[in-house]
Amino acid sequence: MGSPVFVGIQRILVAFDASPHAEHALDVALSMAGDMKAKLFVIAIIRPPEPAESAEFHAVLDEGRERFERIFVPLHERARQKDIELETDIVLGHPAEQIIHKADTIQASLIVMGKRSHTILHRWMLGSNSERVLRYAHCPVMIVH
Repeated sequence: MGSPVFVGIQRILVAFDASPHAEHALDVALSMAGDMKAKLFVIAIIRPPEPAESAEFHAVLDEGRERFERIFVPLHERARQKDIELETDIVLGHPAEQIIHKADTIQASLIVMGKRSHTILHRWMLGSNSERVLRYAHCPVMIVH
């Protein structure tokens, strides 16, 4: 019988930015989804440049979408091989807000995020996204090291 901590986890949302930490979080989430027969949702967020000038905005958006679409091709194959239902999404906006919104929309049972801490500035900026998700998400949040 499975661990009571994971009982009822049917939808797992992974915040993915293609960093090594996000890759590790994705591996953990894939394993959990396979073990629990949960559906896996992966969200990639493209943050617009500020100020968002038209030409730069569209270039960043197009480049980001193409990059994540390429990355998601082998991910779909990995999920298929493990018989995991997978849905990917690429959105534009503030990372924490988009993660929380997606979790609400899909009624996620769990959010999985990678830990990022390269420099003091990164820890502060990216840590604030994790903290915001932890504070405002309606479901448990797992930060993977």
